Amino acid sequence: MLSSKGLTHYRVEEKPDRMKQLGTHLVADAWQAPGDLLNDPERIRRAMLDAISAGGATLIDLCVHQFSPHGVTATATLAESHIAIHTWPEHGYFAADLFFCGAGDPHRAMQVLQEALEAKQVKLTEFTRGFEPGLGILDSACGEQYAPRFAQASAARG
Repeated sequence: MLSSKGLTHYRVEEKPDRMKQLGTHLVADAWQAPGDLLNDPERIRRAMLDAISAGGATLIDLCVHQFSPHGVTATATLAESHIAIHTWPEHGYFAADLFFCGAGDPHRAMQVLQEALEAKQVKLTEFTRGFEPGLGILDSACGEQYAPRFAQASAARG
């Protein structure tokens, strides 16, 4: 567990030595944020865009929805994966989910969300996403349908 500036960071699982890491997944619970900021869809949109930029990600699509009587949900589809945020202004709370594979920095993106929405406390849980070699698609039940094509392609390459 790491802690600084109201951020508590839990690393759920260390990456096994043999793991093929495909991405980093952050799940955040943030509280003590001003309700008016958490209920402002334009503020949430701007925070998401700033987080995406700061994280070095590429935006494909952004959807922001205002609930009645309060609350906002925003989802960003990224070339690197996604960011989602759900707010409960009446509790000064928001939940965020940031999954980046390949390039980009989800930690920097989360820092921008925390600052933009003025959350005084954040609990951040990090997951390493990927698989161990030998557990790829060809070893799974659904891989059986692809195995003949992969075998043909390998044979054709010599």
